[in-house]
Amino acid sequence: MGAVVALDTLFNGGQVWRGRPAPPAASPQPTGHAALDTALPSGGWPEAALTEILLAGQGVGELQLVWPTLARLSAAGERIVLVAPPYVPYPQAWQGAGVDLRQLSIIQAGERDALWAAEQCLRSGSCGAVLCWPYKADDRALRRLQVAAETGQTLAFAYRPLGEAVNPSPAALRIAIDARPAQLRVLKCRGGLARSAPIAFAVGH
Repeated sequence: MGAVVALDTLFNGGQVWRGRPAPPAASPQPTGHAALDTALPSGGWPEAALTEILLAGQGVGELQLVWPTLARLSAAGERIVLVAPPYVPYPQAWQGAGVDLRQLSIIQAGERDALWAAEQCLRSGSCGAVLCWPYKADDRALRRLQVAAETGQTLAFAYRPLGEAVNPSPAALRIAIDARPAQLRVLKCRGGLARSAPIAFAVGH
C-alpha cells in the first residue's frame, strides 16, 4: 500500500513523466463523408479491419455510406466483393456513384457459406474491400472476419441489424444508421472515444 501512495505522490508532484498514448495514424482510407471523417480518430475507415454497420432497416443509406470509398478503390483497380447481398445490386446506381462495375464481384451463398466466403476473400489479400451481410453472426464469426481483414490487409464491411448494438463486437469500428432522423452514430472506434453527437446523414435518391 505504501508503494502505491508513493507512486501517486510522485505522479501528482510532477516528478515522473507520464506518457500519453500515441494518436492513431492517419487513415489512407477516407470515408468520403467529411463530417464522419472528422469524427473518427484516424480520419477515415480503420485500415485492414472490420467495420460493422448497424441498420435500422434496409434502404437507409447503407450503400451510399461506402460508395465514395468503393468508387475510389475501383478506380485504382481494386476488386470489390459483395458476399450474399440481400438484394441484387442495381448497376446504374453503382455506376452513378462512380463505382467501376468491372471491379465488382458478387458471391451468392447461404448464411454459413457466406461467412466462409467473406473470410476467404478477406484473407486472400486480392480485394480492396469486402461487403457482407452476416445477420446471424456471433462474436466468434465476427472475430474471424476481423482477423481475416488484418491478414489480407483489406477493408471489411459487415451489415447487421441495429438490435445487435447491445452485443459486444470485435469490430474496429461500429456505426449505426438511423432512419428518423437520418443520422449516423459512432458506437465504437479503435484509437479513441466514440463521438457522442449524431452526424447528419442525408440519403440521396
